[in-house]
Amino acid sequence: MAESAPSDVARSVAIIMDGNARWARGRALPVEEGHRAGSRALRPVVEEAIDVGVASLAVFAFSTENWTRPRDEVDLLMEIFAETIDRELPDLAAQGVRTRFVGRRDRAPRELQEKMAALEAATADKERLQLWIAFDYGGRAELVEATRRIVVSGIPAEDVDEELIASQLYEPEMPDPDLLIRTSGELRISNFMLWQLAYSELVFVDTLWPDFGPGHLRSALEDYATRRRRFGGR
Repeated sequence: MAESAPSDVARSVAIIMDGNARWARGRALPVEEGHRAGSRALRPVVEEAIDVGVASLAVFAFSTENWTRPRDEVDLLMEIFAETIDRELPDLAAQGVRTRFVGRRDRAPRELQEKMAALEAATADKERLQLWIAFDYGGRAELVEATRRIVVSGIPAEDVDEELIASQLYEPEMPDPDLLIRTSGELRISNFMLWQLAYSELVFVDTLWPDFGPGHLRSALEDYATRRRRFGGR
């Protein structure tokens, strides 16, 4: 690929929403209050993404590794996800947001699975913004499952290429992110979208996710707009 000129807007953005527990501890609050604050932080960021012309937004909500957390915390997170669907996402649908969940969902409570499916069906015709929520998601697990599907299908080894692998990922329609943002000051991608992030621009911010807002998104997009994407070329 040839080097691209600077772009005013990253059309496809991904966010690792990190720092809920630290936000709560810093305020001497229970961890659950950090998770609830984090769930409320999503809507204004999505609305800002719409306003600035982002077409696709993927957020990392719950990883395959998060199941190892204390059982009461995991149960609470499942409750918060269900509450968030009821409280926030339908209003976003009214603004033209199509919501899809990326990853596994068979390990989630039945009620939550039903809410996910209902929201996807209710927003299937929306086109203003594509919102991808990575739930029970792991980049390595995604690649393992894609590989298994290819093997089971009996496709000859010589016919396996990048296009085929991409077609077997959880959501082949999800575009590769132009920009990945991670909050909370951590400098890693934590098993998120390992295939899709191959040439994404990365922005790391110290702000904890519950404090991340529209201004922070704009700043990250402004940073992105100053960069030239070479895709391995010169």
